[in-house]
Order: sequence, then C-alpha cells, then structure tokens
Amino acid sequence: MMKYNLCGRSGVRIPALSLGLWHNFGSVDSYDTARDMLLAAFDAGICHFDLANNYGPEPGSAEENFGRILRTDLAAHRDEMFISTKAGHAMWPGVYGDGSSRKSLMASCDQSLRRMGLEYVDVFYSHRYDGVTPIEETMQALVDIVRSGKALYAGISKYPAQLQRQCYEYLHAQGVPCLLSQYPANMFKRGAIAEGPESNLSVAAENGSGFICFSPLAQGLLTTKYFNGIPADSRAARATGYLQERQVTPERVEAARQLRVIAAARGQTLPQMALAWLLHDKRVTSVIIGTSSVAQLKDNLHALEGLEFSEVELQCIDSILSVEGLAM
Repeated sequence: MMKYNLCGRSGVRIPALSLGLWHNFGSVDSYDTARDMLLAAFDAGICHFDLANNYGPEPGSAEENFGRILRTDLAAHRDEMFISTKAGHAMWPGVYGDGSSRKSLMASCDQSLRRMGLEYVDVFYSHRYDGVTPIEETMQALVDIVRSGKALYAGISKYPAQLQRQCYEYLHAQGVPCLLSQYPANMFKRGAIAEGPESNLSVAAENGSGFICFSPLAQGLLTTKYFNGIPADSRAARATGYLQERQVTPERVEAARQLRVIAAARGQTLPQMALAWLLHDKRVTSVIIGTSSVAQLKDNLHALEGLEFSEVELQCIDSILSVEGLAM
C-alpha cells in the first residue's frame, strides 16, 4: 500500500515514491510503454509526477507525452494528481533558453503548461543555481509564478546549502514558502543527506521544506545491471548521458555486490533496499523512481514493505560505503 508523507510544514502530502519522467518518456522512447508505466503508477497510488522542461529527449517531449496521456487517459483525475516541472537548464536556442533569470523562468513556465495542456502545475522549481542570476531575481520569479496561479507551490533543486538558506528566507518573506527541495541522493552519493546541520537535508528540515531525492539507484549502479560488465543497451554504454563508463568502477560494482547480500537477508532486492535506505530517514518526503518497464515499477514498489533497518544493518551498510573511491 502506498505511503503518503507531508511536505515539510505544509498540509499537502505526496507519495513516498514518485514517478520521474527524466528518462524513458521522450520522443525517442516507446509511447505505449510510457503510457503503460504512467497508468500503472497511478493505479498503484503514485500521484506525484516529476517533470522538467528539458526532459526527453528531445527536450520538451516528456512533457508533451505526459500531456497526451493526461488528455486521453487521466483527464478526469487531474485533482487527484500532483504534477511538478522545472526550468533552469538548457532548453531552447538563444540566450534566454538557459539559466535562472526571470525572463527564462517565466517563458519556460508558459511553454511547459502549453506542452502538458495544463492551466497550472502543483510545483514549479528553479532547476538549479546558474552561477550568475541573483537569488532574489530567481526567487521573485517563482513567487510571481505562484501568485499568477500558474503554480500552486514553489520549489528549488540542487542549490548549495548556503544559497539554499537564502532561497528559503526570501520565499518565506514573500509568503510563498518553499514546498519541496530536490537533490540527487543515493548510497554512492550521500553529500546532500549527510549527517550534520549543513547538509541539504538538514537545512531543508530546519526551514520547513519537504525533501525529495532523485537518482536513488545511481543510474543503475545500485542494481545488478553492471555485475558482469557494461551491457550494450545500458546508460553507461552511451556516448552521452548522465552515467559514464568510467564511473562503473570495480570498487562500486563490488560494493553493490556486498549490498545485495544485505538486501537478500532482508528479503529485498538491491534496488528495493536502496530505495528503503533513503526513506528510512523520516525527513525524506519522497524518492523519485525512474523506470523502463511496468515490471520494474512494480518491483520498486515493494521497497515500501521494508522501510525499517536495524542498527546492525545500518552499520554494515556504512562499513561497505566507507571504502575510498565509492562517492560520486
């Protein structure tokens, strides 16, 4: 059964597992498979769908396909869904198609709504700090998007901790608090969820923002996919992509093998344990899963059946992950 968590100090709940459309929902992918996955997710209680303007490929095509499925299959269920999108990475040609300026965010929000056929999204994120735009400009754009009714809530993604605090302070002062903060986090990438008051998770919790993790399986490294080399159809085999062949190191593969032993003793697969490990921290609101099939989606859902860890299990996991060279 799906579990729903409150987003920080708000009254809105989202599922512990959310469906991300970063991969496998673009114009180069099977539309029928994408439709089947999205409908299966909704039927399983996943009502939060995470998008961005540039998801595809081609950029924008994930939003277009999502909008098509929404119109043909889920139009009557809009008020049962929580839909988020983002802007900040390169999207369209020209100087305004990239970055976190007011000009870019305002245009991108309108484009995303048109692609999805929506009047509003539930959350609109600033996808990143671009290193140039003043925080005040970007945050005011989010405030105005919310006040215009084009989004119900504001969110931020991947901001460094110090800037993260500034974002919260600005949004709070404007009466539009940050609902969700989104960061990459998994067993091999623990910086955002590290112990201590300066981790992104701690800063979010301190300021009343919900926290949502993406890339929970390290782009497949926390599965059995790379146990016997790099498959030709895998992400690491592609010339371009988030996971590079050089990141599939013997040390990470060996760590994944050892983690699978712990998972098996818990009655879980390695991916299920990796998801549960993130969710065992009660400050984590949701984990975004990206799937390539309905079977994979259903397998991930079983993670919710085992969210508790013993101290011995956590110590064993920490010992495996403490090996030098594993961090991504």
